[in-house]
Amino acid sequence: MSAEAIQSRRDWLLSERPASRIQARLGRAYVAWRRFSANRLAFLGLLIIMLLVVAAFADVLAPYSPTIGDLKGSRLLAPSAAHWFGTDDLGRDILSRVIFGSRWTLYVVILVAVIAAPIGLLVGTVAGYAGGWIDPILMRITDIFLAFPKLILALAFVAALGPGIENAVLAIAITSWPPYARIARAETLTVRNSDYIKAVQLMGASPFRIVLRHIMPLCISSLIVRVTLDMAGIILTAAGLGFLGLGAQPPLPEWGAMIASGRRFVLDQWWVAGAPGFAILIVSLGFNLLGDGLRDALDPRSGDQ
Repeated sequence: MSAEAIQSRRDWLLSERPASRIQARLGRAYVAWRRFSANRLAFLGLLIIMLLVVAAFADVLAPYSPTIGDLKGSRLLAPSAAHWFGTDDLGRDILSRVIFGSRWTLYVVILVAVIAAPIGLLVGTVAGYAGGWIDPILMRITDIFLAFPKLILALAFVAALGPGIENAVLAIAITSWPPYARIARAETLTVRNSDYIKAVQLMGASPFRIVLRHIMPLCISSLIVRVTLDMAGIILTAAGLGFLGLGAQPPLPEWGAMIASGRRFVLDQWWVAGAPGFAILIVSLGFNLLGDGLRDALDPRSGDQ
């Protein structure tokens, strides 16, 4: 593609008077991508998350089985060319278990985001737009959830529901929605009395339609940033539940459970607990870097760079 064609497309995307909604949306997406790509740390975070997604294809990438080991000849081997991360007390390859464990990490963060974010968005927008007695009731319920430490509250829910990865996901989602509700309510209060919303009301739109079609989309960008930044905390909470035996159950290769089984050997065979702990560190760092980059890229007050 010639330089003139590239410049022409760039001018079309950055036009101050877009001819259609599609052009306006593509222009905003292009500007946001330029801001994001200019942040090298954010790009590093995106690369880490992409590696996590690729690692979900563990059947192709893992060199060994995550559950079957050689107890007689491969128990607690140090990292080597045959086993890059060493082996555990049951002779299983730790690298393969870490790769397979990325599936469960991805499973947890996606399900928690899918469950918690819509709940918080709905509660926050309804409270902010309805006002009256609905607002304080919904916000006091939110404050009750925020008053408890997330891990302690998740432990209580898992203890009531029973151990297991599905119950752990549900418990984490139940404890994760309140911050999203507060953000959505703040955004709703900002735009509730704007001329844009007043015009929609004069056209006869119902409150349900106004909240669903006109207010919720305005809260999405802030919610995406907060969800991305919360992913590190969600991963640590899931790992904490697994470490305490309330999350994924053996022989599933969940990172928190792997650290729990390896804590007995941490002084002499440090790699058994060190490898999954390092994986948690890297993925949590990646989500934090990605969230910081998205916050800068999606901030409408940021100037074009």
